[in-house]
Amino acid sequence: MSKDILSFIVHYQYIGIFLALCLGIIGLPIPDEVLLTFSGYLISQGKMEFFLALLFAFAGAVSGITLSYVLGKKLGLPFLRKFGPKIGIHEDKIEVTQKYFQKYGNIVLLIGYFIPGVRHLSAYVAGISDMSWRKFMFYAYSGGLIWASFFLILGKSLGAKWKLVEEYAREFGLYALLIAAVIALVIWLIYRKKQKR
Repeated sequence: MSKDILSFIVHYQYIGIFLALCLGIIGLPIPDEVLLTFSGYLISQGKMEFFLALLFAFAGAVSGITLSYVLGKKLGLPFLRKFGPKIGIHEDKIEVTQKYFQKYGNIVLLIGYFIPGVRHLSAYVAGISDMSWRKFMFYAYSGGLIWASFFLILGKSLGAKWKLVEEYAREFGLYALLIAAVIALVIWLIYRKKQKR
């Protein structure tokens, strides 16, 4: 992850999280999961508050995904095909997201945050598909809350070892990272439960 983005988060904190996630969800090449995990690390160091970080992360994610939905509804597929490649959204990603959306519908909005490429396009495709505003908000906003909470908690739990997330993402890809993250979270929850006894 770029040191510039880390410095941006350290300097601007909550506003930095909001702006970075809003732009990342729209499609700019920002490593959102690593950014959230780093923010979780800052929480573990007492440099940020968990609930404020979650609030701004959620607000950034839903702002970005809502803008994508509105663009999809108003501008449609031709606009995405024309301007998408300029921010790394190519035809193959568009086709994959459309297939996922046709097959799984609403669930894509809920879990799409966890899938690279799909996260950036799921709301746009929902807009193109003329999904109702209420249905979009329910699934997309619930997914945003789960996604932001997951990586903030992971970063807080890992503490100084938060960089493992960045290393796994770079070396093995996001799917391996997610599996590792789920395992780490389960281990941490079991550990916490045993300590409370």
